Order: sequence, then C-alpha cells, then structure tokens
Amino acid sequence: METTTKLRWSRPGSFLLVAAAFLASAAASGVNVGQFDDHLQKRKELAEASAREAYRPDPYNVTNSFNAAVHRGFGHATTGGLGGKIYVVTDPTDLDVVNPRPGTLRWGVIQPGPLWIIFARSMIIQLSQELLMSSDKTIDGRGAQVHIANGAGITVQLAQNVIIHNLHVHDVKHTMGGLMRDSPTHIGSRTRADGDGISLFSATNVWIDHISMSNCEDGLIDVVQSSTGITISNCHFTNHNDVMLFGASDSWPQDQIMQITVAFNHFGRGLVQRMPRCRWGFFHVVNNDYTHWLMYAIGGGDAPTIISQGNRYIAPPNIAAKVITKHYAEEGVWKNWVWHTEDDLFMNGAIFNPSGGAPKQVDTNEWVKPKPGTYVTRLTRFSGTLSCCTGKPC
Repeated sequence: METTTKLRWSRPGSFLLVAAAFLASAAASGVNVGQFDDHLQKRKELAEASAREAYRPDPYNVTNSFNAAVHRGFGHATTGGLGGKIYVVTDPTDLDVVNPRPGTLRWGVIQPGPLWIIFARSMIIQLSQELLMSSDKTIDGRGAQVHIANGAGITVQLAQNVIIHNLHVHDVKHTMGGLMRDSPTHIGSRTRADGDGISLFSATNVWIDHISMSNCEDGLIDVVQSSTGITISNCHFTNHNDVMLFGASDSWPQDQIMQITVAFNHFGRGLVQRMPRCRWGFFHVVNNDYTHWLMYAIGGGDAPTIISQGNRYIAPPNIAAKVITKHYAEEGVWKNWVWHTEDDLFMNGAIFNPSGGAPKQVDTNEWVKPKPGTYVTRLTRFSGTLSCCTGKPC
C-alpha cells in the first residue's frame, strides 16, 4: 500500500498523435449504425471537433481545480439545455420510434437546439428501442420519480453537451434495432443495442448526475469510442456485475483522448467489478464510497492513468477480493502505468496496488485538495435520485 504523499504525475502523451488517429477512424465509428449516411458523417465531424476542443493537454489542471464549479471535473463545460425552452414529458409511452409523439421523452430528445426536459409527474418509461439523444439537452427528473426500466437504455452517440439528471435507470434489456428517428429530418437504421443503462459513444461534454442504477443486461454506464469531457457524479449503483466500462477495445488507442471524472458516487450492494474498468485515457476517481464489491473495484488495461483521491474502500470479507485494483497485464508491463492513491481510506483490509514512474510535481498554490476519505459518508449521503418537492430547494 502506498503511503500518503503529494502526487507527482508524469506528462500525458501527445494529443496531436491521438487526434490524428481519431480523425482517421471514420469507418469504425458506425457501431450500432446500420447505414452510415451523410447526416451521420456530419455529426461525426462535429463530434471530432468537439472532442478536440474538450480535450485537456494537461489534465492535472482539471483535477487541481476540481472544486471550482457546480458540476466539476472534466465535464465542467457542459450546459445541456441551458438557454433553451422547457419541454414537459406528459406521455410515458414509446410506441413509435420513427414518428414519436409530442409529449413523449423520445420526441423531446431528438429536437434541434437546446432543450430542458422535465416531467409532468412520476412515471415508468419502457423504451422500445434505445433512446438516441441529440446535442444540447438536459433530462431533468427532479420533482418526480422517473424510471427508465424494463426496456432499452439511453444512448448519446455523436452528440455533445448533454446532462442526464435524477433518473432511476434499471432492468434495461437488449434491443435488436431497426429504423429509428434521431432528428426531425433524419431516420436511420440501427443494429442491436446490448442493454447498457447509459451508453456514450463519441460523445463530448456529458454530465451524468444523481442517477440510481441497477441490474442492466450489459453495463450500467459504458463510455467508448473517443468520448471525452465526462463527469459522473452523485450516483448510486447497486446489484450489477460490470458496472462501468471506459474504453471498450485494446485495439482502439484513440481512446487516449478520453478524460473522465468519477466523483461523490456510492458503489453499493450487489456489485461485482468494473467501478470503473479503464483503457487508454485519464481517469480521476475522487470522494466515492466503495462499500461493496465481489471481485475488484477499479481495473484497467492499455496504460490508463488512474488518480484515486479521498475515496473510502471497504473490502469484502472474501480474503481473495481484498485488492481494490486489477491490472489487465503482466506486472512487468503495468508497473509503469500511473495509478496513484492519495488520502484514500482503506477499511477491512482493502489494498490499492499503486504503480508508475517519476510523476510530475503539482504546484501546491494551485492545488485544491478533495476531502480525505474520512469525509466520504457525508459527501455521498445524497447519492442517487433526489426526493425533490415543487417550490422547495432540491
């Protein structure tokens, strides 16, 4: 176990090389797309430009200024539907994915321009196909108990500037795809969706906040294909095997552009592994409460940078599962990966195996430290969906 010392991180790799590889990957970005047409090509070009703009060549400055904004970390630039109209979901059905009815959630998320989506009442929405979100949207479930359940999940693909807030997402199933509308002017063909609760694919500037998630067929949250500028905060995860996957392929080094903050979440009962499982990118894991895991908590391959600060790790009773970290490589390879722990609280024999060479010194005049792990129970006590009342602060 590493003693508590000031972190001294090494410089990230060249963004120019990563960006060049990303731009060369047009053909590979059509996963779940039956036909990659001109409309999707334009969206892909916009997604690439947004990823370049969101990428931080020195991500340590983001970790240093973590406490500077209401929504923090790498997703701090996200505004969602701010400045747009308010759209009220009144119809919980999802009967027509080609011509969705006004009043449904699907109709709202495909509209052009910024839109702030709220709900007229509590409801259960059983999606018949994955919900394809367009850019500049906020789904705001405050003031109601909204469940995305027993059907497909939420997909943010080739889109930017999205906030998903205060939803219950559970029991998501795979769907087989087909024709689907993703904007008022475009209908495209989709292939199978695997059953992720929330899937980000070539998405930029996304904030996932106060979501309660459990028991989806595949992952709870998957972030893949050069998505970046992501914050996942204040969520409550329970009863699931593969919780979060950040980077899906050993053969996709373009995910070096990926930068994600995981903060103030509670990883609770019935979880097994991948909290998260990381490839290639830079991941700041801060002030989370890890109260349950059966195999391991944080894993990775392909030389990701993982900075763990101020988390509480309570190991399971199983002596074989006390180690928090899982390196998907031989020790001779992973010993050079930058995986660091600072101010974490280790309980019940939990062990974090750090690694990495001569890390970079951080200017303490700029450093805003996350709270130590002893504060985590207070910081995560409102994780998951909020019980908000109309007319009262939430």
